[in-house]
This record gives sequence, structure tokens and C-alpha cells, in this order.
Amino acid sequence: MPKKKSEHYVNNKELLEALIVYRTKVAAAKEAGLPKPRITNYLGECFLKIATHLSYKPNFVNYMFRDDMISDGIENCVQYIHNFNPEKSQNPFAYFTQIIHYAFLRRIQKEKKQLEIKTKIIERTGFDEVMTVDDGLLSGNSSDYNSMKDNISYRNNRWRTIVYK
Repeated sequence: MPKKKSEHYVNNKELLEALIVYRTKVAAAKEAGLPKPRITNYLGECFLKIATHLSYKPNFVNYMFRDDMISDGIENCVQYIHNFNPEKSQNPFAYFTQIIHYAFLRRIQKEKKQLEIKTKIIERTGFDEVMTVDDGLLSGNSSDYNSMKDNISYRNNRWRTIVYK
């Protein structure tokens, strides 16, 4: 029984041809004074496939914001599609994979900074005191619930004033 040839999820030659066609359309639109044409569905699908498959690598797979990483990668590919020069390189797959990889790293850094900011805000406001469990309040009546609710809204208002100063 003959072995089945494995198919890549993005064909590099077809991607290169599509990029060359797109570059000619962009050049024609520029000469005519028209805005840049939209990228084709095929190019968009290729960017989506590259970003999705790259997100399954072990160093990216466990992040909760993987969808944001994929979106950032696709956005950067569309943003920098005009920088790919087929005369210099015949490998658009590697070019766009690198763009997506660095977009993933930038998103991870952004999320780490946001997490640090959230942690500092919580530490400064003492918000963690509200989140402790008091067994006496769990069996209490509705007035206990209302006092907890008032305490939380007071802390939230205090938190907003600290954040927006």
C-alpha cells in the first residue's frame, strides 16, 4: 500500500503566488490613485491557519488569551503584508510565521503588565479583605448580606478613585 503524501496546512507556493497577485493589484491601485484593495479570502485563511497552528506550540498553548494572540498575529500580517518582497525571499510562510510569533510575544508581555497592574491595585486597596470567607455571615440573614454588599460597593468606589487619579 503506497504511503499517503502528507499535506501541509498552508501551501507555500500557492501562498507566494497569491501574494504576487496581491502586490500587482496594490501597485495598479496605487498608480490609479485608488485605495489599497482588500486582501483575498485565501490570504486571510492562510494567516488564520498559520496563527492557529502556531498557537498550539507548547510555549503558547496554555494561555487563556490565546484567541487574542491569534487576532494580534493576523492583524500584524495584514498590516505588514506589503513588506514581503518575493524578489528577496520565496518563503512567505516563514515570513508570516515570524510576524505572528512576535505578535504572540508582544501580547504575552501586555497581559503580564496588565496582571501586575491588577495585582498592585488589589494590594493597595485592601480588596482581598472583602473576599475572605466568614462562616458567621454565611448563615446570617439578609441584613448581613446587605452590609457585605455595602462594604463591597464602598471598596469598589474607593478603588475607582485610586485608579483614576
